Amino acid sequence: MYNHAPPEYICPFCLLVQGKEDIQSQLKQTDIVFQTADTTAFMATRKYPNNQGHVLVIPNEHFENIYDLPLVLSSKIHSLSRDIALAMKAEYQCDGIILRQHNEPAGNQNIWHYHLHVIPRYQNDDFHSAQKVQFEADERAKYAQKLRNWFNRPEESLMDKIGSEKK
Repeated sequence: MYNHAPPEYICPFCLLVQGKEDIQSQLKQTDIVFQTADTTAFMATRKYPNNQGHVLVIPNEHFENIYDLPLVLSSKIHSLSRDIALAMKAEYQCDGIILRQHNEPAGNQNIWHYHLHVIPRYQNDDFHSAQKVQFEADERAKYAQKLRNWFNRPEESLMDKIGSEKK
């Protein structure tokens, strides 16, 4: 419908889901925070200086943008992004969360696979004036491990950590 990927486009997100690493995108398997049969959450390869450790949540199947995304997958992505936000609150001690999603070139989309950004926010973090910079793989791996640890806790421990929010 409203697709912009070049004809020979090799999707770095699809490669990640397939268990492959792409030199150009710099994505690594260690970036994956959580994965289901339908969705994957992983560390972004770029960071905002005061908001490190932001995560992208994608459908495992390739859909370029929101116009193509089936509603059933949209709800699964939103559910996982909520869990990622709760993990960030617990593990990063951030003050808030922002969700961002871009479509088409005019909407600032530059990877042609639907993705939702989950970004930790802090009071007075200058987020809107900050420029993204490279987020090195070893540094990303530390943030990913923090979030994986949250997902790997026993359910009782999660309930203690986040109260009655998690259902």
